[in-house]
Amino acid sequence: MHAWLTDLQYLLARGDAAVLVTVARVEGSAPRDAGTKMIVTRDAARHTIGGGHLEWKAIEIARQALRDGMRAPHMRRLERLALGPSLGQCCGGAVVLAFERLDVGDLGWLASLARRLAAGESTVRSVSFRATRNGGPSASQGAQGSAAAAVAATAAAAADAVMLSQPEPGVEAPDCLLWESGEHAGDALLTETIAPNDFPVVVFGAGHVGAALVRVLGTLPCRVRWVDERDAAFPPPEALAALGARNVEIDANDAPDEAVDTAAPGTSFIVMTHDHSRDLALAERILRRGDYAFFGMIGSHTKRKQFEHRLAARGIDPSQIARMKCPLGVEGIADKSPEAIAISAAAQLLQVIGARAGSHGA
Repeated sequence: MHAWLTDLQYLLARGDAAVLVTVARVEGSAPRDAGTKMIVTRDAARHTIGGGHLEWKAIEIARQALRDGMRAPHMRRLERLALGPSLGQCCGGAVVLAFERLDVGDLGWLASLARRLAAGESTVRSVSFRATRNGGPSASQGAQGSAAAAVAATAAAAADAVMLSQPEPGVEAPDCLLWESGEHAGDALLTETIAPNDFPVVVFGAGHVGAALVRVLGTLPCRVRWVDERDAAFPPPEALAALGARNVEIDANDAPDEAVDTAAPGTSFIVMTHDHSRDLALAERILRRGDYAFFGMIGSHTKRKQFEHRLAARGIDPSQIARMKCPLGVEGIADKSPEAIAISAAAQLLQVIGARAGSHGA
């Protein structure tokens, strides 16, 4: 699940108003891509559109929108900011930022979007930005003018609604486009394809390194199933909640092989149990599947050589054995502390996931 979506639902459900800031368009070099989001409230800002003076200015504009929202609750506006001349940032490009003031009335479309993403469905979100126009019926126009005004107001409310729809067939990759309208100067339509971004990971082992890795994965856009036969090895649920790791499911399982068999295609597996024989059994089961995104196992080069021979003797395809990441982690990190191993392993996992996403989007 996108973290901004979860946080926004939580804030609005408490009765707070917030401004959703979206990088609607990027011109030239910019710190973040189109579609990047930040949430601004009266006293806090969550997530980032790139930091620096750009973000400071965005927070300032968002808080003004919160104040103006006392008169116009669903205020929206677009702002083009040149990063070099006006903000003194070295990127040199420009961005168009979209500001949307949201409140409890927006929980409906947010919940619908969350359900779609949880079901693995990409969704197109469409938001209109209309320039302020003066005019309207005067008192002298009478009842007919009032009726016309009511119809116009209803039409405007419908046009202002956030619309969710299915993407075109075969178009499911994330995208964000800002369409200028030729009908009225200043009108625009923001359409963005929001795709599920959380990838499944199964971690075997609740020792020191496993716990450190789960703490790192708890900050990333993934869904973690944390498996160990020893129930007492896991931290209490409140400890995970305190870390903000809402994406971690603890599975104290006497038959950890079951977590391999029931995992969805494209799952990533990381094995770091306290038992070499258990590691070997899990490795064999994972490699026989062949439909995993990533398989890493903690261990030395000597352990890898031993496992290669044993797995080959059990009939595992050599091409699958070659995919096994053992030793685990990116090269060049000599520190063997649990925290360093965890960061290194998470970096290697992200490299593989990023490469897969790039090849699928090509």
